[in-house]
Amino acid sequence: MPTRLSSLTELTVANGERLSWGQRTYVMGVINVTPDSFSGDGLKGDVDAAVEQALRFEGEGADFLDIGAESTRPGHHPVTEAEELRRLLPSLEAVAARVSIPVSVDTWKSGVARAALDAGACIINDVWGLKADPGIAAVAAERGAGLALMHNQQGHVYDNLLDDIVSGLQRSADTALAAGVPRANLMVDPGIGFGKTADQNIEVLRELGRLKKLGL
Repeated sequence: MPTRLSSLTELTVANGERLSWGQRTYVMGVINVTPDSFSGDGLKGDVDAAVEQALRFEGEGADFLDIGAESTRPGHHPVTEAEELRRLLPSLEAVAARVSIPVSVDTWKSGVARAALDAGACIINDVWGLKADPGIAAVAAERGAGLALMHNQQGHVYDNLLDDIVSGLQRSADTALAAGVPRANLMVDPGIGFGKTADQNIEVLRELGRLKKLGL
């Protein structure tokens, strides 16, 4: 029987890191090594700046770091796997060597995910929830990595917003579980700001408790 979130106190992610959900809020520091970050803070391949930002986040109490090398902002220009790796790996390797907190890679490409785990990441943050490249699940299973699955879609038309999000995340989780990812290594993200209007984002925030039915 699936474990229910209401009774779950610990999950294992990040190659053995133990996280006590429900005890406190966890904070993730985001590092964008892109030239076109939505938030305007892209570091454009500056490795020293990435390390400096990572150490600052860690010093200020961040529990995780998330490094991404392809913008997901509206109207962004997709990049090739080779370009994403060129941007990502120098900063990721340098950051992972300097911090003691888990490092996540923000990517939807299985090849990038595998290389990032080799470079020191231990969580994969997939903003397409395995819809773009289901092979990410096999990489996470093989490497024992944490896997964050986000709800995302083209456009913002829904039959029922929360029901559609929950069912979409359930499909993503089922794909991951079928590939061998342990349930305890999975996290879900309702994808606020992705394929949703401002009003829909507020509705998601109001109804976050609905995600409990996923048992993740």
